[in-house]
Amino acid sequence: MRLTRFVPSSIAPRALVTIVFVVVVAACSTGSPPPKPTPLAPNEALIGVQQVWTAHVGPVDFPLGVNVQGSTVTLASSDGTVAAIDARTGRDLWRTSLRTPIAAGVGSDGKLTAVVTMGNELVALEGGHELWRQKLDAQAYTAPLVAGARVFVLAADRSVSAYDGQSGRRLWLQKPPSEPLVLHQDGVLLAVGDTLVVGLSGRVLGLNPLNGGLRWDAPIAIPRGTNDVERVVDLVSPVSRVGDVVCARAFQMAIGCVDASRGTVLWTKPANGGTGLTGAEGLLFGTEIDGTVKAWRRSNGEQAWSTSHLQYRGLTAPLALGRSVVIGDRFGFVHLLSREDGSLLTRLTTDGSAIAATPVAAGNTLVVVTRNGGVYGFEPK
Repeated sequence: MRLTRFVPSSIAPRALVTIVFVVVVAACSTGSPPPKPTPLAPNEALIGVQQVWTAHVGPVDFPLGVNVQGSTVTLASSDGTVAAIDARTGRDLWRTSLRTPIAAGVGSDGKLTAVVTMGNELVALEGGHELWRQKLDAQAYTAPLVAGARVFVLAADRSVSAYDGQSGRRLWLQKPPSEPLVLHQDGVLLAVGDTLVVGLSGRVLGLNPLNGGLRWDAPIAIPRGTNDVERVVDLVSPVSRVGDVVCARAFQMAIGCVDASRGTVLWTKPANGGTGLTGAEGLLFGTEIDGTVKAWRRSNGEQAWSTSHLQYRGLTAPLALGRSVVIGDRFGFVHLLSREDGSLLTRLTTDGSAIAATPVAAGNTLVVVTRNGGVYGFEPK
């Protein structure tokens, strides 16, 4: 669990990237060795999937969100490379270097692309050409949202701001009370109809995108505990959205679904995971801290199945894809599990470094990015 202590930029401009510490799980803090990864079962390859292309963008050590618009995937590397790739061929549509390290990204609407640098700059690109940069008041770890000709930013001080997509002029800023610790992880920021949906602490907020005004506040988890670490309950990305219903995870506390048209909580259930959710046809899927993969019924949160075959393998958030649930691990494997019961359908290999982001689907192509910067396109045979 990686946390960052928030320090206002007026006191220390780069504090968010320098005052970082790791909170070690209880087993490690007592001197016990961490649990060994569960050995992998033989790959029976019950479905046929083949690698059709590979590309490279550079090492990734920030919370990367791979953006999908049709058959285009847009992604970035830590060294400042931003690239749009045709998922059908693996070829660059455009590629540029910002010549500065990246802290959060990528957001795109297919025309405008946005990232945040380690220097707290929001950078907007169009066709690979830089349009503008704006200095932020605080660091951001959540990919910007590009929607409605605007760029929205969720920062580590829990502020939310909006910028004009063409000029970069800041349109509004909403800044609730900050908390001393925040997750160094991609948070929740999306548009549902005409509402900007934001995760703050353990709550889902509905904001007016025109001025940042609060429309509704729906709690999924309430902070508890006697110290700052125990009270961290940020909502984490990705979320599962069907229509107006958004289902999300509160870090190591709960999962829940919210009706974003009314701002009401439909249900919440205790859950101990650190990455977001995916969903398909009445089910939600997620990975728990120990690597257990679970499925819950979308209607009420009751558990549908659970599998421990991938425990302690450092799993990504899952992707629901056809009859499969796709999950990457820290050893560079990509596991396709049956969405019916969690059994293994097939296993794919990459370059042996950890899978750096939640796998995504662009058209008929499954796209996976590794920490070493490998980008892989897989398709069914």
